[in-house]
Amino acid sequence: MQIDIVSDTVCPWCFIGKRRLERALALRPDMEFDIRWRAYRLDPSIPPEGVDRKQYMQAKFGNNPNRQSMQDALKQAGDSEGIAFAFDKIARSPNTLDSHRLIRWAATAGVQNDIVERLFEAYFEEGRDIGNADVLIEIASEAGMDSATVADLLEQGADRELIENEDAMAHRLGITGVPTFIFQNKYLASGAIDPEALLEIIDKVSALATEEPAEDEQSESKEP
Repeated sequence: MQIDIVSDTVCPWCFIGKRRLERALALRPDMEFDIRWRAYRLDPSIPPEGVDRKQYMQAKFGNNPNRQSMQDALKQAGDSEGIAFAFDKIARSPNTLDSHRLIRWAATAGVQNDIVERLFEAYFEEGRDIGNADVLIEIASEAGMDSATVADLLEQGADRELIENEDAMAHRLGITGVPTFIFQNKYLASGAIDPEALLEIIDKVSALATEEPAEDEQSESKEP
């Protein structure tokens, strides 16, 4: 089963959603899954060098009295998924374009899911600046990718337009929040869904797939 995950690397609920999906998939060990991560940028207006996080969050949320309760809810949800959110360690809010480029290249190297995990951990648990090229090269190396190749690709600006187009496509499809899961290119579900609910969706999609006639059967049925 193909599952596309539309996500941003600075989205805490995407990190939670990833862990919940993995718990759901583990309950179907006999099924094969093709997981593909797709780019979405929550704020493409952030400059390439990033911005001070405290100033950014103040400008975004102001003195919202619910801000602390929202952060507490995130930490509680993170704890339940083995995620140690450390928001106080994050000094800069990055532009995520380059991190999405790295995720794209990781697919070719066969380590895409690992890179996504490492990016989430680096940003949310370690406070590393995942908009910084040196940090991205380190993460790539940690996952077994060729760091010299990644450094060259980052410097050359490779695949920037492809990521921008993928992000634009997600918006054209009406996706306004992440994570969003797309099953078999047909069925869409949004939010950091609980493993039980994800499992129900997976089973329903699997059942629908077995009910659909193969293309050759459909063509045969149309013959006189």
